[in-house]
Amino acid sequence: MGKQKIDIEYPLNTKSPNIVWDQISSAHGLERWFADHVEESNGVFTFTWGEPWTEQDIRKAHLIEYVKYDHIKLKWDYDDEDEDSYWEMRIAKSEVTHLLTLLITDFADDEDTDALNILWESNLDRLHRASGL
Repeated sequence: MGKQKIDIEYPLNTKSPNIVWDQISSAHGLERWFADHVEESNGVFTFTWGEPWTEQDIRKAHLIEYVKYDHIKLKWDYDDEDEDSYWEMRIAKSEVTHLLTLLITDFADDEDTDALNILWESNLDRLHRASGL
């Protein structure tokens, strides 16, 4: 059974791709809204949720593609059985308002799509609170 592709559009309150790019492509930026702790080394991002004195969830994602000010594409370590799955954050610009939109692509099993959508909504809310985007 394959995974279902999920596409999310999140309008941003900025015209500056520099601000958005830092939030989605750097360990420091991702640590502000995506995970409690993020490290990057040689194209491998290590995401940690939870504090050191509690139970932690640690996951690694490999950088697949990176085009500055455009998109970043990663693949979770545990997705080896599904070659086509990845997650991507892409910056798009409205031709009318010139404001930016964050386009997110992710994959989930059919029974997990609702939970994944809720998780992304929560993360995007944290992005807004942390950066004003």
